[in-house]
Amino acid sequence: MQISLKAPTSPSRQKSAALVVLLTSDDLKKPSGDDALNELINRIHKRGDFEGKASQTFLLPLCDTLSAERLLLVGLGEAKLLDEKVFDKATTAMFKAIRQYKLGDAAILLNQSTLSEESQIRRLACGAETSNYQYTASLSKKPDPKLKKLVLLASANSANRKAMAQGQSIGRGINVARELGNLPGNYCTPTFLAKEAKALGRKSDKLKVSVLDEKKMRELGMGSFLSVTAGTDEPAKMIVMEYHGGKKSDKPRVLVGKGITFDSGGISIKPGAKMDEMKFDMCGAASVMGTMTAVTELELPINVVGIIAAAENLPSGRATKPGDVVTSMSGQTIEVLNTDAEGRLVLCDALTYAERFKPATVIDIATLTGACVVALGKHATGLYSNSDDFARQLIDAGERSGDRAWQMPLWDEYQNQLDSNFADIANIGGPEAGSVTAACFLARFTKNMTWAHLDIAGTAWLSAPKGATGRPVGLLMQYLLDCAN
Repeated sequence: MQISLKAPTSPSRQKSAALVVLLTSDDLKKPSGDDALNELINRIHKRGDFEGKASQTFLLPLCDTLSAERLLLVGLGEAKLLDEKVFDKATTAMFKAIRQYKLGDAAILLNQSTLSEESQIRRLACGAETSNYQYTASLSKKPDPKLKKLVLLASANSANRKAMAQGQSIGRGINVARELGNLPGNYCTPTFLAKEAKALGRKSDKLKVSVLDEKKMRELGMGSFLSVTAGTDEPAKMIVMEYHGGKKSDKPRVLVGKGITFDSGGISIKPGAKMDEMKFDMCGAASVMGTMTAVTELELPINVVGIIAAAENLPSGRATKPGDVVTSMSGQTIEVLNTDAEGRLVLCDALTYAERFKPATVIDIATLTGACVVALGKHATGLYSNSDDFARQLIDAGERSGDRAWQMPLWDEYQNQLDSNFADIANIGGPEAGSVTAACFLARFTKNMTWAHLDIAGTAWLSAPKGATGRPVGLLMQYLLDCAN
């Protein structure tokens, strides 16, 4: 999409399919600097058609006093209550109206409120990209018309240009994660993910991509990872993307994504209802790919490593059985009590592998447990960390990006639920605190790192309407932008 900045000297003379005006209810009590526009808004308000309530929209299809073909008013509510969350909800309603009326271009007049121009521009640019996303990969019908051109009526200074670039790149990264998540399991395989990563690597000379096959994983001792893929004909891949934007001596931020491209549960097979949604079990990997896309586009001045543990989990005569014991890359043995608790089995070896990069921080992202959905629903990502300071950084990044997380306990008292008579550790900890014990399992492989685990089982996709959300790309990018600054 083409997004540009233009000084808001005469909004009423701006030619476009629609002039969009963002208004608080307080703005309706005072005139704007544009007489023609102000008169039109006052008439609409006095008639009772628009009150500036949060997320309220009103479209005037004909407006002879403006150069734009239409006027779209968007309410932001009371000025004193306006914050980023209110703004995001209102602009979501705005883009919904733009799609509804099939507008190919629009010009948006920003609000002169407590929100900075940079914040509004970044959020609008991101929203424009994500609102334009349509899944079409396996559909025969043509896609609906998209918004192709957006003019933001604001000064084209360097700060605003930077905000616009960040918003667009984050939006595109979110869309990459959504597209990969939405693809069916017979399209998006571990091999497909590896090809997508290599294609991204060819777009930037700062990004080096390598792929470890099962032979290499076996040589490295990744018995835990390989136990998950034992029952499928599709070979597993561990994809490593090394982005060098900072100094060679700078320690990288490492992102590790769970990439189970389809999860049947293995021998511990899942119920048939909603099993189709297990194509979304690679949304952690998709978020890493989306984040690396945005990082390379913005050419952030930091070092970032993205690791994707990609595999299918299917039953067959070769599949790992409940009660089997496997040896991880770290040397720790694991009793596999439930083959449907496979995400932690691929992640533990990927996290051990991540240690070789001597990372500043490590974040793993995984659709790991249904227990996290029970605890937090679809609104917040579960966050676990061995550093409270690091956890606070990520929670703050989530708040500012609108991609929220909530810290959960990672106490030693939970560790004994993972005790095993036949191995160093069991891969499940019983029915109580399932999300916590899953994180406790991973914690045993991250003792030498500043580490956080994001359980996105509740936030990575929605069942109605069904589709991937692209979370937590927004949170991850805000954190990396903070590191870059």
